[in-house]
Amino acid sequence: MQHDLHLDAYVSFTLAILLLFVGKACTRRFELLRRYSIPEPVIGGLVSIVVVSTLYLVFGLKVDFQLGVRDVLLLYFFAAIGLGSDVRTLRQGGRPLVILVALATGFMVLQNLAGMAVASGFGLDRRAGLLTGSVSLTGGVGTTLAWAPHFVQLGIANAEAIGLASNMAGLISACAIGGPIAAYLMRRHRLKSSAEAALPAGAHYEDENRSRLDYNSVLLALLWLNLALILGRVVSDAIALTRLRLPGFVGALIAGIVLRNVSALFTKQKGQLWHWERMQAGVALLSDICLGVFLTMALMGLQLWQMHGVAVFVLTAVSLQILMAIAFAVFVVYICMGRDYEAAVVSAGFGGIALGSTATAIANMSAVTREHGAAPRAFIVVPLVCGFFIDLVNAVVIGLMAG
Repeated sequence: MQHDLHLDAYVSFTLAILLLFVGKACTRRFELLRRYSIPEPVIGGLVSIVVVSTLYLVFGLKVDFQLGVRDVLLLYFFAAIGLGSDVRTLRQGGRPLVILVALATGFMVLQNLAGMAVASGFGLDRRAGLLTGSVSLTGGVGTTLAWAPHFVQLGIANAEAIGLASNMAGLISACAIGGPIAAYLMRRHRLKSSAEAALPAGAHYEDENRSRLDYNSVLLALLWLNLALILGRVVSDAIALTRLRLPGFVGALIAGIVLRNVSALFTKQKGQLWHWERMQAGVALLSDICLGVFLTMALMGLQLWQMHGVAVFVLTAVSLQILMAIAFAVFVVYICMGRDYEAAVVSAGFGGIALGSTATAIANMSAVTREHGAAPRAFIVVPLVCGFFIDLVNAVVIGLMAG
């Protein structure tokens, strides 16, 4: 007999913070986790998955977390990425941005062809393979839920289950492969960070000089992050008028970029309300916290038992996708992105692009840069590719291949 345990938003949020501490403790204790740059939130989230799955499968207790705070944390994180984006760095990242968009687009096509081949091998409608390809892996949960009704109309009755199960498997895998990819590339090519940028948004704060963080730093950071969220909502509404379906964090990212560069342009002197050097530490700290808790909550919400009935097909298809993503990141992305440390960090993030989510990509890169040094262009290029271009291109690719 099944019983449900509903945990409200406050309890769920508090458990996520506790699980993040668990992940940090495990990382400190086990050198192997540090060596391969496994993100701390992933460890805490996986602990939750094991416990929750055991409660369901053994005792019939279904734990239901209220995860509304998760989406707000993601907005704060991308607003912080935007605020940390100097337009001069954006200009420098122009060519890598175009290259990564092209690479991600090519991989989406390969991803879908592989999924369709596996579906045919299982005797399924070959279009069901798209649900184990760019629909669920590159696109994520939002894209999966948006496209599922279309595939149901095509005759794939369990489209949503296949898509969500694939996304679940892909998300866990994406968290695990990013760090090892970067570690392999750095050992193989003897790479070191050459960036002098200190404390970019998306990098961990705790190893930096704590004297830079004070009351005004955090207060200014909160002020401008909230302004970015307000402006980001306006940007998202404007994008919606064009009938483009983009994630909500795109507006927050764009708003952060606009506020950073417009404020710096028109503020001749460093004033009380805009002083980037003073607020940079606060922005980085809040960015790190929001990303860590978000990713922990994202994994907390995964329910492994949803894979029942499609497990063999999904695991076969996703296993192939994982191998393809690793090979593509090591032998294509790294080479095309410049064969340097920044390229290795982008390659670590490519696992998130190809298999998980934007937050996963950033978490993988953050884990690498915390150990080995800053990679400022990577933290501009990857979020823009994930958050803006990929969703547009993916919609076209899915539409053409689904028919």
